[in-house]
Amino acid sequence: MRCTALAASLALAAGSLAGQDASKDRAGTPNIVLIFIDDLGYADIAPFGSKVATPNLDRLAREGRRFTDFLVPSAVCSASRAALLTGCYNRRVGISGALGPRAEHGIAAGETTLAELCKQKGYATACYGKWHLGHNPKFLPLQHGFDDYFGLPYSNDMWPLHPAYAHLPTAAERRKQGYPDLPLIAGDAIAKAEVTGDDQKMLTTWYTEHAVAFIDEHADEPFLLYVPHSMVHVPLFVSDKFAGKSGAGLFGDVVMEVDWSVGEILGALDRHEIADDTLVIFTADNGPWLSYGNHAGSAGPFREGKGTMFEGGIREPTIMRWPGRIPAGTTCGELCSTIDVVPTVARLIGAKLPNATDPAHTIDGCDITPLMFGAEDARSPHAAFWCYYAGGQLQAVRDRRFKLHLPHHYRTLAGRPGGMDGTPANYEQAEIGQSLFDLENDPGETTDVQQDHPDVVARLLAAAEAARADLGDTLTKRVGKGVRPADRLGPDDARLFGAK
Repeated sequence: MRCTALAASLALAAGSLAGQDASKDRAGTPNIVLIFIDDLGYADIAPFGSKVATPNLDRLAREGRRFTDFLVPSAVCSASRAALLTGCYNRRVGISGALGPRAEHGIAAGETTLAELCKQKGYATACYGKWHLGHNPKFLPLQHGFDDYFGLPYSNDMWPLHPAYAHLPTAAERRKQGYPDLPLIAGDAIAKAEVTGDDQKMLTTWYTEHAVAFIDEHADEPFLLYVPHSMVHVPLFVSDKFAGKSGAGLFGDVVMEVDWSVGEILGALDRHEIADDTLVIFTADNGPWLSYGNHAGSAGPFREGKGTMFEGGIREPTIMRWPGRIPAGTTCGELCSTIDVVPTVARLIGAKLPNATDPAHTIDGCDITPLMFGAEDARSPHAAFWCYYAGGQLQAVRDRRFKLHLPHHYRTLAGRPGGMDGTPANYEQAEIGQSLFDLENDPGETTDVQQDHPDVVARLLAAAEAARADLGDTLTKRVGKGVRPADRLGPDDARLFGAK
């Protein structure tokens, strides 16, 4: 699982950085803007095939680089966020699934987050949006490197007003059956104890206003701005300024508002003349929640969606822009991932990863600056294999071209349409046996080619065994030697809210 990027490509990328005359002497300390969308399908924005107008994302793609084989390690909320912020497979840091209001564990204090990495170099840091790595005080952003936080502690459907509980006549009955009141948090405190539907309509606007104000305040110093939007996760909400504007239903309206948010952030960078000093990364946590039908997005050519280890669940529409450094209007088709963000930022700002001082503290991500900067002949640093974990199950492994599914069950609509207007259709369980797919020629994972490539199967099965030894596998009852546990609440730890 070591990174094996070509040394020549690394040298070329390093030379491109050193040889550029950066404004304000910021070549070594670019601002980082990381925009992370919830449940966005691969084909949900115009640069990746959507017919919904996304002019600001179109601009980002024109001025930056699209990544068409950009993965998340797990197709669900908390697991994906843990991987993004630590540079590790979520299994390594002990976070799986989606943590709810009754969860008593969260991101461990011993993990170095992207924000803590940036603090090494004196960055101002902020998170505005959905956190979802533990809602009690010891797990919140301010304890993990962020100077400021405003947002929801977890998904916006973990809420007593979820449509699934609409048949219950009183709020008290809905809370008993489902979730406690959904809070809005500022810093470490509850800013509003009971988020309403009208509040949800304003979430994208509020996050954006906080992001722009943060840029205004910190434009003269290096900063990390992390904007993990609550949308386009169901239940969908949109402000009045975008309601009915897309011509593509409520989902299209919500995508338009997310695009507006991107435009506001880019506009703030332009206004302060710091766009050339800023790396902007736009990506998402997992694919579309297909059971929600017209309130879900599209995975485009890929199979299945959120909650599965098919490409529709884990391949994300990703754009990166850094004017003068990242080649404009280009595309990268090499395998890379959200776990590569932390080591790449460390390389760019000269920060030390924790494995620099503690070799036992494995980081799974790799420096992808050669891919970002379009270095000649740059290849994926994930040459050996890539792991697909759902919960504790190792469900697939791949290299640059081939993907081997290991026998497992998965949820599917089996060709049936999803639900309508916020009410989901029911999934059914299906099973896939050992299957090899050639992603280069069959990105939709339709045709098993293992009979034609026994050598590839043998190599990937060996890779699966290595992953099981390191990260475990509940399908084969293996315990991984390289797993670091999440932290848990102790008897003396403060509790922000949430019933046991």
